[in-house]
Amino acid sequence: MGVKRIGVVEDHSSVVLGLKAMLADHPGLVVAAATPTVAELLALRTELDLVLLDLRLSDGSSPTSNVDELRAAGLQALVFTGAENPYLVRLAAKAGVLGVVRKTERTEVVVAAIAAAADGRQVVTTEWAAAIDGDPGLPDVGLSPRQRDVLSLYASGEKADRVARLTGLTPHTVNDYLARIRAKYADAGRPAGTKIELYKRAVEDGLLPMPEAPEP
Repeated sequence: MGVKRIGVVEDHSSVVLGLKAMLADHPGLVVAAATPTVAELLALRTELDLVLLDLRLSDGSSPTSNVDELRAAGLQALVFTGAENPYLVRLAAKAGVLGVVRKTERTEVVVAAIAAAADGRQVVTTEWAAAIDGDPGLPDVGLSPRQRDVLSLYASGEKADRVARLTGLTPHTVNDYLARIRAKYADAGRPAGTKIELYKRAVEDGLLPMPEAPEP
């Protein structure tokens, strides 16, 4: 059957090292390439049998575009993530990945999932079932990486002037970005006219963490 060559798209080196350690005792699997973005992985032109893909990458790319790029290159993807954001998991499910595996799973579960996906088989987990059954009606509004930065800061509570200082933009540019962001959400049927609504959209799209439940 030969050794299955695994590519990893992950911007935390500790996760890549952990994966290599997990697969060290599995003679049929090897991490053949690891990069922080899909574009960099494809640029290597390394022969791969499967790509492990994190959902939240520092380049601001969406799961949809990343999976589409991989599939266009003839590569199947297995999501390997914290799975903390249901919306991003649903995007990956809709895009056609082989499954979703949490980074917190036991080593034997992760290895078994990778082996199955490398053979082209679906990996059914609780997160995967929830993604398939979940609401698929939240369209990706196509924010640029800069717009995502502005939204995440502003929606987290910062004022526009403070966002400008943190991003190196002018206050006028920040306000222009916010107007464009609101317009994109409105066009997608996802209202974002108030700051509270912008916060909700940012949480839905994985730009801000899910709010924690208050202590009982």
